[in-house]
Amino acid sequence: MKRWILFLLLLGWTPGLTASPPDATQEPELDRETLQQMVRHSAEVFRIEDGVSVEEAVESMQLRANLRNFQEVANLPLSDQVTAMGGEGNYMRILAFCDALIANQMVQHDIIFASFLPCRIAVVEDDEGQGWIVTTNMDMMLHATDLPEDLEEVAREVRDTIYSIVEAGRTGDF
Repeated sequence: MKRWILFLLLLGWTPGLTASPPDATQEPELDRETLQQMVRHSAEVFRIEDGVSVEEAVESMQLRANLRNFQEVANLPLSDQVTAMGGEGNYMRILAFCDALIANQMVQHDIIFASFLPCRIAVVEDDEGQGWIVTTNMDMMLHATDLPEDLEEVAREVRDTIYSIVEAGRTGDF
């Protein structure tokens, strides 16, 4: 948790203050290894089960989001764009889900939450054809902030919903 707080401070965030963006020319005060660990800990990576295609994973996540009343607000087929631009690459799609009312509450409490919006889930395929789902470490986000009890409950619901959507994609269930 301390590393996450350091990461937010590194980005120039201070509770209760509206700061200008950090100076990109400044060298970070943390060593490269610590920064790499912070980035690694900020994401969750899930292996898609054998027999579940990346397309089935996406469809299952879309269905689960709908069942949980989370709106799909973006669907970015990046691998299609790579192909259209003459490139080659593995399957890569970024989905974004949101409950606008909850998002509004969180940003009104602390503007830093805008950087997490909307909740993104990436579906990618590696060179061996294995599908993976990658999303923000929702527990890290939840526990690295001080939320009033009512917002903490709402944030837990968002976390649970996003992980439920991921689980549907990972298993091919909805």
